[in-house]
Amino acid sequence: MYFNEDINDALPSNIPDFDVCCGGFPCQPFSVAGLKRGFEDTRGTLFFNIANIVREKINAGVPPKVLFLENVRGLKNHDKGNTLNVILATLEELGYNYSYCVLNAKYFGVPQNRERLFIIAWYKELINVDDFRFPLGLDSEGNTIYDKANLKNGTLPTKVSDIFEPDDSIDAKFTISDRIWEGHQKRKERNRQNGKGFGYSLFTSESTYTSTISARYWKDGSEILIDQTEKGLNPRILTPVEAGRLQGYRIIGKGWQHPECANNQNYNDSNLEYKIVVSNKEAYHQFGNSVAIPVIKVLAKEIVKQLLSQLKK
Repeated sequence: MYFNEDINDALPSNIPDFDVCCGGFPCQPFSVAGLKRGFEDTRGTLFFNIANIVREKINAGVPPKVLFLENVRGLKNHDKGNTLNVILATLEELGYNYSYCVLNAKYFGVPQNRERLFIIAWYKELINVDDFRFPLGLDSEGNTIYDKANLKNGTLPTKVSDIFEPDDSIDAKFTISDRIWEGHQKRKERNRQNGKGFGYSLFTSESTYTSTISARYWKDGSEILIDQTEKGLNPRILTPVEAGRLQGYRIIGKGWQHPECANNQNYNDSNLEYKIVVSNKEAYHQFGNSVAIPVIKVLAKEIVKQLLSQLKK
């Protein structure tokens, strides 16, 4: 087992050999992007750290077989598309074929509209495959959907209340104050008048999915507020347990508002149970930065099936 606190300080030679590199990194423009369009263009960014570890492993004769990279959807158009072009050119320079695709968690049984760009790359000298076929979602029976046209036939059904803890267990502190609620409404109206779409987002238990939870959710929860009009209350924010479940984590917490939800594909006992052992603020921050677990699970299975099972003998 190897742990390192800061990737900037990691020495590739100290990292045990591995088959699959899983990583995410921020959208950082490359200082000389558009010149070489390759590895050297990435110097000074976190992607460079990932690429450098991979390069050192290749030079040591133990190339990672697969690279499993994740980023925000905006990476596709960041710096007019130049950032992604340099990343892909770097992967080619390192000897990898690749495929990339934007996937949405709401098609994988998670009640959240969360789009992320995934790049799957495989080392050409070890894996003789021309393409990687991305799973785009799961149908109502849990079968993998590969054809975009089939998404319209329906995916695993979701409701926001799938993630709810029991009503009577929700602490009053999760209901936002009159002052905060008034501020949200004024800001949204002001933005509307200025032609901006920014503002709070309100959902009911029957909503099919929420907007994307972010690392700033702990500040005021404005991107995902739960309507409590029927109770005569201001909206509430998600509890930390609900925020985790929104990303597909199986967290028991105080149970489920609808007990049957404890047995769905994301939360039944075939899934690893997680416990929150940090403060509410840190839990929101971590869940907002997390990947959606069901998407990663399906992708991992496809990597094994389509790539790792095709290793050259």
